[in-house]
Order: sequence, then structure tokens, then C-alpha cells
Amino acid sequence: MPLKDFLRKRFFPHIWCPGCGHGIVMANMVRAIEKLELEKNEIVLVSGIGCSSRITGYLDFHTLHTIHGRALAFATGVKMGRPDLTVITPMGDGDALAIGGNHFIHAARRNIDLTAIIMNNSIYGMTGGQYSPMTPFGMRATTATCGTIDHAFDLVDLARGAGASFVARTTTYHAKEMIEIFMKAIKHKGFSVVDVFSQCPTYYGRKNELGSAVDMMNSYKEGTALIGSKKKENNPELIERGIFVEEERPEYTASCNLLR
Repeated sequence: MPLKDFLRKRFFPHIWCPGCGHGIVMANMVRAIEKLELEKNEIVLVSGIGCSSRITGYLDFHTLHTIHGRALAFATGVKMGRPDLTVITPMGDGDALAIGGNHFIHAARRNIDLTAIIMNNSIYGMTGGQYSPMTPFGMRATTATCGTIDHAFDLVDLARGAGASFVARTTTYHAKEMIEIFMKAIKHKGFSVVDVFSQCPTYYGRKNELGSAVDMMNSYKEGTALIGSKKKENNPELIERGIFVEEERPEYTASCNLLR
């Protein structure tokens, strides 16, 4: 199926700012779905509130655009009712890990078969540029004009500690890598988490003088390294990318059926 057939053209042009990374994430999620040869009617996208959550309006799948921080709660209900469907929850870092943090850790603990794609731009974009649980220490936002004194979550460590059976990280710079990770995450039977560094030049980049969207993407190239690579060995301060956890464990809806 041509990729354009996955789009709801009546909702274009989209509202994302020029240079936003979320369009790259959306395009590569669609490419992963196309490569997996999944039918549109087999897929449900569930989102909350925020820049990233507008994806559900742009893609021609079964979709739920829900309330702030509650995407995983709604997605859990969908999966429990129709375990045969592929359920994907595209979320932002604030949506998923602040107001939605409790839902996140319990979805991971249950190991329910959902794919959580966290578009991590280190800020609340849609609501005015406030700092989020993923804003690094010392970085500025509209609610931290001198720099936040909170320390950011490491999403990989959080997901792993909460019990997610698939955990990965990639960036908008590494587009081909992202497609492969999305394919594996969607195919995985269990709770899958993909942390995607996605640039926000309008708020995060401007507030912290990080340059253009291209400059921010190049920072992902220079500031990350594949797990176990020579680059990481030579520079331990680099943030690792790749698949950190990929384990077969009992899946929640399958376990429910066993107990009936």
C-alpha cells in the first residue's frame, strides 16, 4: 500500500512547527507498519494531549485522541477488549511520564501488548514550553527561566525497572534505525517502549540556544552511540541507542485467557 494511503489528507497541512521532529517519527512509524504488511483495520492508535498526540488525527487507522496522560489507560481497555488488534500509543515525554507516569509504570508491570512510542523533546511543546520530566538538569524552559533544578528520568532505566519486556532508544537523526526498532517493538508480544529523541527548535532549542532543527539533529548524531560500540567505549559520556531489553515473558491479555 502506498504510504500516502495511510494519511487523512483532509487534516493536512499539520500543525507541527517547522523543524519539529514529530513528523519524522510519524513517517517512520508508517514505514514500519507498511513493512510489517499490517492492514489499517488491524491497528489502533491511542494518544493523549500534546504536540505528539496530534498524530492520531493525521493517520487513517482506528484512532482515539484521549485526555492528557491517559493514553495508556484507554489503550489498555482497547487491548483487553480486542486483544487481536495491534495497539500503538504515540505520546510525548510530559504526557507519558508526568501526569501519565502512573499508567506508564503499571502498563510496563503488567506487560500488556502495547507499543509506547515516546517522542522525547525534553519539554512541553503545545502548552507553552514548560519543563518536563525529561528536561535535563540546568536546561531552561518557560517555567525554569534560570534552568531546572529537577533531574530528568532516564526513560530506558525507568521502563526496564518497571518491567517492560522491550525497551529501546533512537533519535530522529537515525531514521533507518528507527524504522527497524519500530518494527521489532510492534511485533514484540508484550509492553514495548521506544524512547525517541525528537527536536523542538521552537521552545527547547530556542530557550537553550541550541541552534536550528538541523543543529539539534546533529547533536543526536554526535551525542549518542550504539550500545557496546567503539564510539561509546571511547567516550563513556555518550547516550546509548539501540535495544536494551527484548525478552519473552507472559503477556497480560494471554494470561487473562489462561485464567478463565
